Amino acid sequence: MLKDSRYVMHYAIKANANPIVLRHILAAGLGIDCVSGGEIEVACSMGFDPKTIVFSGVGKADWEIRLGLNKGIGCFNVESLPELDIINLIAAELGIKADICLRINPNVGAHTHANIVTGLSDNKFGIDMAHMFDVIESARDMTNINLIGLHFHIGSQILVMDDFIALCNRINELQDVLDTKGVSMKIINVGGGLGIDYNAPETNQIPNFKEYFEIFRKNIKLHEGQQLHFELGRAIVAQCGKLISQVLYVKDNTNKKFVILDAGMTELIRPALYGAHHKIVNISSDKPTETYDVVGPICESSDTFAVNMQLPHTQRGDIVAIMSAGAYGETMASAYNCRSLPKSYSVNDIMTN
Repeated sequence: MLKDSRYVMHYAIKANANPIVLRHILAAGLGIDCVSGGEIEVACSMGFDPKTIVFSGVGKADWEIRLGLNKGIGCFNVESLPELDIINLIAAELGIKADICLRINPNVGAHTHANIVTGLSDNKFGIDMAHMFDVIESARDMTNINLIGLHFHIGSQILVMDDFIALCNRINELQDVLDTKGVSMKIINVGGGLGIDYNAPETNQIPNFKEYFEIFRKNIKLHEGQQLHFELGRAIVAQCGKLISQVLYVKDNTNKKFVILDAGMTELIRPALYGAHHKIVNISSDKPTETYDVVGPICESSDTFAVNMQLPHTQRGDIVAIMSAGAYGETMASAYNCRSLPKSYSVNDIMTN
C-alpha cells in the first residue's frame, strides 16, 4: 500500500477477478478500477469500499452508470462529451451529483503492441486534447456533475520508462495551461501500463515498481493538495498464475513438430489475439531440447501459443506450464467450441489436497 496520502492505488480488476486474488488486494488497502457494471458488483461483493472504486471504459451502459451512482462509487472516468451528458442526466434523475474525471487522450505513444496502445489521437479511448477545454467548461456548467480531475492511460505492457516520462511532461503542460484559465483539479490519474518480464518470469517475478513510482514522483508537478492516482493490474498479478496443461499429441509433419495441448485460446487468448509471448515449461521432461510449435485444440489456425519454441523432448501425457498467466488468462477465458471454463486453484488448495 502507498503510504503517502498524495498517492492512491486502484487495482485494475479486469486483470484478474478471482476472489482469492481480490482478498489479497483488499487486505493491502488498494481500491479498484472497474470497466463494467459486473466488475463494480464483484468489487462491492468482496467488501471494497465503493468510494475507492473508479469506473473507466469508453462504452458505459445506462444501467452501469445507474449502478455506479447508486453504489456511491468514487469516480467515473469519462471518455466523451456524450457520455458526460448521459451521466449528468441520470444523476439528475437520481437527485445526486456524480464525481468525474475526464479521460484525456494525451497523444503520447507507448513502445508496446499496437493493439494495447491507448494514448494516441487515433485510438478510441479518451477525449482529444483539442476538445479538452470545451468539455471541461461543459462539465463545470452541468448541475449534476462534479469535475474533480483528469485521467490518462497511454497503453499496457510498457517497459520503456521514457514513455511514462513523456506522459508526465504532457500532463505538466496541460496543467500549466489550465492554471492560466483558473482551472484546478483535485486528482490526476495516470492509469497503469507497467509491463512485466514474460521472458524470464522466474527470475523477475516483481516488476520495477520502485523506478516506476519514482518517475512520477520526480516528474509530475503536483499542485498543493492534489492527489496522484494509479490503476495497475497486470504488473500486480501476472506472475502469480500459470496455465497448467497436458500434452494430448505430438504431431510430426514434414517441416514441423507440433505439441498439441488440451488448453487453447479459450483458456489464454493473448497469443492468438495479439501475438503475445509466454514462456512455456515442460515440467515432465529433462531430456535434450527439440523445436516445436505449441498449439491448442481449438478449430482456429490462430490457436497457437508459440512457434519454433525450444522444449525438452516432449511426449503425450507430459505436463506443461504456460507462465505469467495470472493476468487476463482466467478473466478472458471463453466457452468457444462449447468448452468448459477452466478451473483455478491456489497453492493452498494444492497443498491441502
